[in-house]
Amino acid sequence: MAADDRPPRIPRHGRFSPAATRRRAAGARGSRREILVAARGMLGWVVLVASCYGLAEAGRVVRVPAAALAVPLAAGIILALAGVVRSPLPRRAGRTAQALMGVVMGSHLQPEALRSLTVTTLPLLAVTVATIACCGAAAYWLARTTEVPMADAVLGMVPGGSAGVISCAADLGADPRRVAFAQYLRVAFIALTAPLIMQATSGVHPAPAGPPAFDHWVQQPRGISSVLILAGICLVGSRLGQRARLPAPTLLGPMALAVVVTFTHTWSGFAPAGPLQDLLFVVIGLEVGLQFTRSAIRGAVVVLPRLCLAIVTVSLVCAGLSWAAAAVAGLTFGEAYLATTPGGINAVLATAVTGHGNLALITTVQSLRLLLVLLLMPTLIRLLAARAAMR
Repeated sequence: MAADDRPPRIPRHGRFSPAATRRRAAGARGSRREILVAARGMLGWVVLVASCYGLAEAGRVVRVPAAALAVPLAAGIILALAGVVRSPLPRRAGRTAQALMGVVMGSHLQPEALRSLTVTTLPLLAVTVATIACCGAAAYWLARTTEVPMADAVLGMVPGGSAGVISCAADLGADPRRVAFAQYLRVAFIALTAPLIMQATSGVHPAPAGPPAFDHWVQQPRGISSVLILAGICLVGSRLGQRARLPAPTLLGPMALAVVVTFTHTWSGFAPAGPLQDLLFVVIGLEVGLQFTRSAIRGAVVVLPRLCLAIVTVSLVCAGLSWAAAAVAGLTFGEAYLATTPGGINAVLATAVTGHGNLALITTVQSLRLLLVLLLMPTLIRLLAARAAMR
């Protein structure tokens, strides 16, 4: 046989060998399978969020207070306890909601409003400091009267910065699941009661809801420009917040950048509005509700009564102090309470937006509370670490 008539030689080794070809084919099939699984999971989340959005619109029709927040929160709790949804909301969706809420906060901090709030905020800041001290006392009581370790009790009762507190719980020798349950139980209590308090004290009842208006997604639509500005503030603000090592960077970074854009009058009307704002509140409520899984409840069932008592007591003390501060500062009780709640900043701001509260005041005091709590976290961490080392 001539040399040119011989069949091509199949290599036994290397990238073109049959074994390598089979491995590449198996890898391609595995990649396609992973893509299909991820797409199916994403489709499931889209259907869930869309369903909660529809339920929230139905809640608005029957005049449920802060329906865009309260209805998805309740739905999330039911789905998690029933075992229908067994995983938390994807982190990317939660971070997007944090960034959008930061823009809402920053867009309402107008220079004129801040100048008029200088004297008004002082009594509320005093209430904020007292609330933090009250949370510390409640944590000490929990640790002394139950089998909950001091680290779990203190981190579980910290009034704000839930994500940061939960992330550092394991490093402090605390149980992250127990800390997360205590944090989200307080946030859920605030999210469910704040709309009722706002409605009862303001005397303003939700207006009958009409069909959703999908013609605008931001406050002052200017074609696609305002939407692009909103997206840019979220992305750039989050990145700058991470580089500056801000506490809660995905919230405070976009908030700071939105404040700069607002103060310099570079652009206006870029904050979420209409269906985008409602969708933001739906995601926030659903994210909190899905934390109440069966395993979380089972792990905290022994201390649940005392934990609920501590949360209710702290909230009542905060409400009493807010009532006194409202009388001194000339505010309504609802606005003073929303400005000084022991945590739950996203839920509080959602309630303030839907209840037409004084957003400039509430945003200012809540932001200062969040900063104060997160700045005190390193000191708290060192104290707990020293306490753990002495044992």
